[in-house]
Amino acid sequence: GLMPRFDVAGNLIGRRAGRIDGLAPIVAGSHIDTVPNGGHYDGIVGVMSAIEVARTLKQNGIDLDHPLEVVVWSNEEGGKTGSRSWAGTVQERELDLPSLGDKALGEGMAYIGGEPEKLARNTRRPGDVAGYIELHVEQGAILDRQGIAIGVVEGIVGIKRWYITVRGFANHAGTTPMDQRQDALYATALMVTEIRRIITGEPGRQVGTVGRLDVSPGAPNVIPGEVLFSLEIRDLSMEKVTRLFTQIERSLGEIALTNDVEVSFDQYYESPETPTDVGIQNLVRESAAALGLGSLDMPSGAGHDGQSMKDIAPLGMIFVPSKDGVSHAPTEFTSEEQIVNGANVLLRTIIGMDQLLKYY
Repeated sequence: GLMPRFDVAGNLIGRRAGRIDGLAPIVAGSHIDTVPNGGHYDGIVGVMSAIEVARTLKQNGIDLDHPLEVVVWSNEEGGKTGSRSWAGTVQERELDLPSLGDKALGEGMAYIGGEPEKLARNTRRPGDVAGYIELHVEQGAILDRQGIAIGVVEGIVGIKRWYITVRGFANHAGTTPMDQRQDALYATALMVTEIRRIITGEPGRQVGTVGRLDVSPGAPNVIPGEVLFSLEIRDLSMEKVTRLFTQIERSLGEIALTNDVEVSFDQYYESPETPTDVGIQNLVRESAAALGLGSLDMPSGAGHDGQSMKDIAPLGMIFVPSKDGVSHAPTEFTSEEQIVNGANVLLRTIIGMDQLLKYY
C-alpha cells in the first residue's frame, strides 16, 4: 500500500496517505547499505520492520491521521549523505569524492536514481516532517548481556576527535643512556594510560579511544622522536566531552614536561550530541511494557541517520539486541524473535506518535 519514489539524493521513499489533509508525515526507516564484509542486520532490520508496520496497518484496516513515509536512506555508511540531504548539510564538494567501486559519490547517487545536481530541493524545514522513528540493532552488547528486549534510546552521542603529536628527539638506541633520552613513544605510553584513567575516573557512559598510533622514525635501533596518535571522546553531553578533554590536555602537558618532550593538540572532527524526544521515548517505553517486554534507557554510541533529523522533527530510536555486541562483521546477528519484538514496539510507537505529534 505504499506509493514509491526516489528523491534527488537517491533515497527510496514509500508513502501511505493519512486521513487528515495537510499533516506532515511520520517518517520511519533506516538504511540497507553496509560496510565491506559487513553483516545482514545493521540498518536492514529498521527498513524491513518499517515496511512490515505499513503492511500490518493495511491488513488491519488502520488508517493514521498523518501520512506515513517509509524511507531507505542512501549512503548511510559513507557519511549519511541521503539523510543529511534533508538537513541541507551535504556540501557540493562531497559529490566528487570517491566512493566504493569506480564511481564518485555523485555518480553513485545518480546510478541509484538520484539527481545530485538538484540536491538543494531535498532540504526539509521544521514542520515538514511530523516526527522520525528508527528501529536499529544496538551494535553493542548491553541488551544482549542483560537479557533485555528493547533499548529506549535517550540520544545519539556527541563525538570529538583530536590528533595529538608528541615530539622528543630521535637518537641512537644503543649509545644513548636511559636517563638522557627524550623518548616520544615512552611519553605517549604514559599519556595513553592517563587518558584511560581520566575517562574511567567518574561515573557515566562516556568512552574514550586511542585508535591510531604513528611512530617516527619507526626503526628498531632508533629512539622514537615523534609520535602522532588519535583521541576520540564520546558522550551524550558535549559539555562532559569538553571537560574531560580539558583534564586530559592538562595531564598530558605535565607528562610531557616530566619526560622532556613537547605535546600539541589538533581537533579535527566534531559531531554534536542528538537527544531524542522525551515524548517519543515514553511511547517506546510504554509500547514495550504493553507487550510484556523489558526495556532499558540507553544512549546510542554509534551514529545514525536519525541525527540528520535533529533540527527538523522530533526524533525517536528503538534498539534491539546484537548477539555478543558484534556489528559491521559477518557474524552480526539478531534473532527473529528479537526483530519481531522490535517491530511490534515500532508499530505501537508509530500509532502513538500519530496522536502525540498533533499536539507538538
